[in-house]
Amino acid sequence: MDRTAYFNDMMARLEELFYHELSDCACWKTEFIGVDFIQSKDIVGNSPTEIIENCIREITTAGLVEAISYSIGGLDILLYVKVKGCLHIPKETRLKQSGIKIYNCPIINMILDQIIEKLNFETTYVADLEVDENTKECLIKCAIFESPEKIGNVCDWTDECRLIDENNNWKIVRC
Repeated sequence: MDRTAYFNDMMARLEELFYHELSDCACWKTEFIGVDFIQSKDIVGNSPTEIIENCIREITTAGLVEAISYSIGGLDILLYVKVKGCLHIPKETRLKQSGIKIYNCPIINMILDQIIEKLNFETTYVADLEVDENTKECLIKCAIFESPEKIGNVCDWTDECRLIDENNNWKIVRC
């Protein structure tokens, strides 16, 4: 028996039922799913970059994903993440096939949790989550607010997200 497939199927069914119960409010209730793993690691850092890179190291070393790349921009409130080869892609694929909008990513939950826990950021949230089951990649836009003063900052994330170059190199960009 493929245990990973079994647990992804079970998690997909749970997320499907939860989504039918709460609709678009479900995403606000799942931000702690996955964080137990990363909280068991000794993540250290004094900046978002250090925290993110140390989380990536732990997540990839554990084999949960093949690779993660990211960019911070948008007045330093946009964390744009690409996850490749995630263990949870089959769960996302099953949810999409059931007509459920993908709303929960345990991998990004881990990173956002550590930004809040280690850097005392005010709040974070997942703004957009796109899953491509063919390329096995997820693109995730998150808002990361360091302080109450940054909450409400606005810029055009659409333009910002186009600044990833043709060699797939991500840049730190500003509005």
